[in-house]
Amino acid sequence: MADRRAQLAARVRQTLGEALGATRTRLAAAQTELAAERGRLDRVRQAAAAVPARVGAERDRRLAEIDAQHSARIAELSRRAADAARQEAPGAATTDWPQWHPTPARRKEPPGPLRVGTLAVMGGESVPALVPLLDAGHVELTGSDRVAGEAVVAALLLRAVGRADPGAVRLTGYDPEHLGGGLAGFAPLGTAGLLTFVGPGGLGRLLDDLVEEIHRINSTVLAGEHRSLRELATATGRRPEPWRVAVLLGGEEPSRHVRGQLDRVVRTGAACGVHLVVRGLTLPEDAPVARIRVEPGRAELAGAPPVTLDPAPPATLVTETCRGVAARVNAGPEPTPFSDLLPPPEQMWREDSAAGLIAPIGEGTDSQPVLVTLGDYPPHALIGGPSGTGKTNLIFAWIGALAARYSPAELELYLLDFKEGVSFARFAQGRRDPSWLPHVRLVGINVNTDREFGLALLRFLAEELRRRADAAKEHEVTKLAELRAVDPAGRWPRIVAVVDEFQMLLAGRDAVAREAADLLEDLARRGRSQGIHLVLASQDVRGIEALWGRPALVAQFTLRIALPKALRILAERNDAAQSLPRHHAVVNAESGLAEGNAVARIPSASDWETWSELQHRLWRMRRPDAAPARLFDGDAIPRLTDAPDYQALCAPETGTPRAPTALLGEIIDVQARSAGLRLPRAPGRNLAVLGTRVDEACAVLAAAGRSLARQHRPGTARFSIACLDPDADAAARSLYTDLADNAAWYDEETVTELMAETTAGLGAPGVGAPHYLLLFAVDAATGALAARIGGQTGLERLRRVLHDGPERRTHVLAWWRGVARMRADLGGPAARTDQIGAWVALDTHGGELGASLYPGTGGPDWYPRPWRGLFFDRAVHRTGQTIIPYGHQR
Repeated sequence: MADRRAQLAARVRQTLGEALGATRTRLAAAQTELAAERGRLDRVRQAAAAVPARVGAERDRRLAEIDAQHSARIAELSRRAADAARQEAPGAATTDWPQWHPTPARRKEPPGPLRVGTLAVMGGESVPALVPLLDAGHVELTGSDRVAGEAVVAALLLRAVGRADPGAVRLTGYDPEHLGGGLAGFAPLGTAGLLTFVGPGGLGRLLDDLVEEIHRINSTVLAGEHRSLRELATATGRRPEPWRVAVLLGGEEPSRHVRGQLDRVVRTGAACGVHLVVRGLTLPEDAPVARIRVEPGRAELAGAPPVTLDPAPPATLVTETCRGVAARVNAGPEPTPFSDLLPPPEQMWREDSAAGLIAPIGEGTDSQPVLVTLGDYPPHALIGGPSGTGKTNLIFAWIGALAARYSPAELELYLLDFKEGVSFARFAQGRRDPSWLPHVRLVGINVNTDREFGLALLRFLAEELRRRADAAKEHEVTKLAELRAVDPAGRWPRIVAVVDEFQMLLAGRDAVAREAADLLEDLARRGRSQGIHLVLASQDVRGIEALWGRPALVAQFTLRIALPKALRILAERNDAAQSLPRHHAVVNAESGLAEGNAVARIPSASDWETWSELQHRLWRMRRPDAAPARLFDGDAIPRLTDAPDYQALCAPETGTPRAPTALLGEIIDVQARSAGLRLPRAPGRNLAVLGTRVDEACAVLAAAGRSLARQHRPGTARFSIACLDPDADAAARSLYTDLADNAAWYDEETVTELMAETTAGLGAPGVGAPHYLLLFAVDAATGALAARIGGQTGLERLRRVLHDGPERRTHVLAWWRGVARMRADLGGPAARTDQIGAWVALDTHGGELGASLYPGTGGPDWYPRPWRGLFFDRAVHRTGQTIIPYGHQR
């Protein structure tokens, strides 16, 4: 029993021990878990304690990031807003005063709104505060800060003046309280009529005038075709009316009539360019009005954030700007662009000239083109104006407008400039520019001493008139339009001949002046029916007075164009030209009577770049076979090798030319023809060159020798060259070298041998080969030729050669240094000169030639001038022919 109990107790003890051990184990585990949980709790508590700081830091970071993005966005938006404002109102409309200067808006570009201050944007760029005014609306100022209000008015007006062309903004001031003191800085505009003041009590009259102006613009300018002047300017590129800004600064309470007129101006003025800037008057609420409230220290622009107003513009800036604008206006407006006269490229050369030539010459006072006609009426034009008033520019503008509309098949131009200048040279082909104006057939420049060239042009036109009249008679019609209708295959363009400084043609009492006047009168009278039109221009009143002695001639010039200060162009009591500004002209198609006046603003057309663009375009449109214009330059010496007549010379394949021609120089003529002396087997076919100018005399003989040699095959003709003056040696030897094996050289010692050989040959049977004696300064060998050899002197042999030689193909081309010297060599003062069939007089006066060398009495009307000669051939000419010797050639 005891053992059982002991076993049971041991088992209980064992069980209790195991339970105690397990309990202790669990207790240790629980304690461990408790410690862990306590640690976790501590960590949780620590983490929980850190959350607010971390969340706060994240919140702060995110808020800072959002704030930076917001600031950047505000800065970007404000920059874009500032850029947009500056783009909408560039230049003078927004520039700060230290850098400010006038910047007129370009053509077709609206002036845009004007800056009065800035809108402050926190963290961003200041944005200009813009106020619409010109072509947009009106401005009303309220508030108690009068000084700041005056600054706003001054800024608005100065910016408006700076954004418009000079004279395009006209101001009217009504300031009964300060009597214009608020606009004192703008006073210089008054000298150009751009600023007027209305005194106290004049508000009603001012508003009445503005209402009348709005009515006029609506009824006559807009005329129902456009809703506003801005729309008209955008469509046409021209603004026909200035902006009118009335500044109304306070005054008495307006009457019912004044209030009604004020409301009318506010409602309808902006479309007509009439605007109000008011302070102390209330404008209608529903009108296009920018309202600015100015209080001490702050300003508000209706519908916008608070505004920081700009300071008033510096007084010196206002006055200097206004003086500059007034000076520009008083000097006259700038010319309009040349492109305004031209049709679009696709419409060029589309006009028909059968009925006449019509083209704009400038812009009229109504901004419409002023058209000029040349046809049956008016047929011819007279242009006048003092030097510097734009006569050449006007001619260029007119030519350009015509050339762009009419093709060369419809219009031909002949241009002649008697003054010392080369302005017309650009119409011809040149070294600088290979292009030419396809319509131009002739250009004459530097012809102030070559009146013969002007006479040649008139002769050419007279011959063309005769040709057209004959064609019209053949087709039984009377006018060019009818001739073109019945003869469509014929080429009958209208011809316009422009002669600048034409009075040079009529100067003096010589044969040139008399014939020129007669031809001018005939062309002016009969040219209209055959499409030949004259345009005569002069800057000297004497040029116009040269016509008054021929009333029948003056009466044909019904189209008169007078430049500023021109005299004697318009009718006697028509003084419209005296008050013209620069770049303007009075165009009158009624013979100068006042009722025919039309004022045109002439574009700038004469500078190289402006004209070159049009000329190159028309040049590229020309026909492939079109030839350049003939250019005659009175200061240029022609080259023999360039002469068409020289280039056409050639030797026959067999035999000898029947009548070779010696070319002596270029004729002063419309065509580039050479003066030629035919040398057939006939008495007197010799040439005398008379004068002391060595270079010119040598040039005549050298051209004759070279041209004759070109007509003979090598070895078929003889050339004997005798140089008897050392000054002529270089030219004579150059000719001798060029003629090579066909030439023989003689000097003072051997010239007598030449005479003996030549006379001996004249006695041989038959007719020998052509023999040409080119004697340079033959009179210098008088001593040698006076010696008697074989019973005859050299002079006697020379006389026999002159007398008998031509019939045996022996011709003398000799230079004598004076008429008296030649007569002495021919046998004395009483000797006959029949053996000298042709001569070229250089520095020899017409009176020296006398009746023996020239038909009639007293000799020809010839006044020597450098590098010119008078050529006369008894067998051909009735009067002498002025020539230009060819320059020395190799």
